[in-house]
Amino acid sequence: MSDASVNIHSLEREPESAMEAAVTAVRAGECIVLPTDTVYGIGADAFNAAAVAKLLAAKGRGRDMPPPVLVGDPQVMMALGTDISDHAKELAAEHWPGALTIIVTAQQSLQMDLGETRGTIAIRVPDDDATRELLRRTGPLAVSSANRSGHPAAGTVAEAKRQLGGSVAVYLDGGDRSGNAPSTIIDFTRSKYGTVLRHGALGLELLRETVPFLEDGAPTEKPTTGGSNAEVPSADEAGADESGVGEQEQPPSA
Repeated sequence: MSDASVNIHSLEREPESAMEAAVTAVRAGECIVLPTDTVYGIGADAFNAAAVAKLLAAKGRGRDMPPPVLVGDPQVMMALGTDISDHAKELAAEHWPGALTIIVTAQQSLQMDLGETRGTIAIRVPDDDATRELLRRTGPLAVSSANRSGHPAAGTVAEAKRQLGGSVAVYLDGGDRSGNAPSTIIDFTRSKYGTVLRHGALGLELLRETVPFLEDGAPTEKPTTGGSNAEVPSADEAGADESGVGEQEQPPSA
């Protein structure tokens, strides 16, 4: 796909036609760029393995760093995950939509190939009305920060287009998203109380108001704002280059 064929649609000026263009692209197995409550993300149909492969190729990363999944409504977590802790449900009820990524054990029957997930899935409901409406129309999307691996996450659609160009069929312009904190990532496959893998927009004290025994397993250095939230960090790599759509590689299950 050449840069000349790239379509940029404004969610403010043409919301319905922008949505329709994005939904059409997703159903055709193409990648789109969409705004989130953190930064811009590159998204693809989470149930389409070829589309997810296109997403990873556009970023220049391998299957060892699978993207998380963004969904339009909290109850979708129950369809995608299994053996979900009551504490995970409590945090979701309190902080979704919002900058909270929850890692759970994936349903064995789930027809998703996101990469080397080791049986886990990272899920988030973004706090952005237009993004959630899009997700309701497309279904779950694999979403990673809209940038080439190792480069800064995009806070504007122009920044995303400069990095990803013609590898994306439709760009949705939702305005400037720079300077937002990344999502906090909590893994519920290791402990029923949850283990924080990355500090983010939601602080530990706030989260412990809901789950008092929430464990802190994140690196001591907290990420700066303006990162991505798109891939989930592993236990030994906390998403240094992208810290805002959903984020870094997914950790192994317990």
